[in-house]
Amino acid sequence: MTNHTIHMKTKVHFLLALACLSSAALAAPETFDFKDPKGVNNAVFKLDAPLEAINGNATGISGTITFDPADPAATKGKIVVASPSLHVSNSMMQQHLLSDKCMDAAKFPEIVFEAKELKNVKTNGDTTTADVTGPFTLKGISKEMTVPVKFTYLKDKLDQRVPNQKGDLLVIRANFSIKRRDFGIMPGQMEEKVSDTIELTLSIAGASPQ
Repeated sequence: MTNHTIHMKTKVHFLLALACLSSAALAAPETFDFKDPKGVNNAVFKLDAPLEAINGNATGISGTITFDPADPAATKGKIVVASPSLHVSNSMMQQHLLSDKCMDAAKFPEIVFEAKELKNVKTNGDTTTADVTGPFTLKGISKEMTVPVKFTYLKDKLDQRVPNQKGDLLVIRANFSIKRRDFGIMPGQMEEKVSDTIELTLSIAGASPQ
């Protein structure tokens, strides 16, 4: 075998190894941080009772999600909402909402949903839909829930949201409902004015800087 042949084989093996490493790097999972410096991320809540409809939001969003665009079913992580950031426009309702008679935000400062398992995972282009199962914790009470979630993976789009910052974005959207009686929020009280069903809408973006 000539030196030229040996050199060519070595070069081919090196290129194959490099290609494998590049593929592995491209397929590696990323960790996305949902603490939004712009303060745009928010969770919306609605209680639609016979006598009154209460609408509010929360902007104190944080948490991390590990997402692999090559394997979305392996997604894990948690989203945290700061209870004191819950807001309604009526000042009296606002005080009551955060008080120990309702959310008791001082004692239970976090609302948490943890993603532990994904089922019915379907990916079309940059978008993945799935049923996400994990514990939802509110007022110190945790219940296993399954929530339909849409993930949108936006490669190299972070600088369009945060100027001069290279990286990727993961957008999460979800709509689901909980029962306030399940979490000890004035169970059985004032149901004509305060619906037992709380409708929740989540629309948030997480960053993975490069």
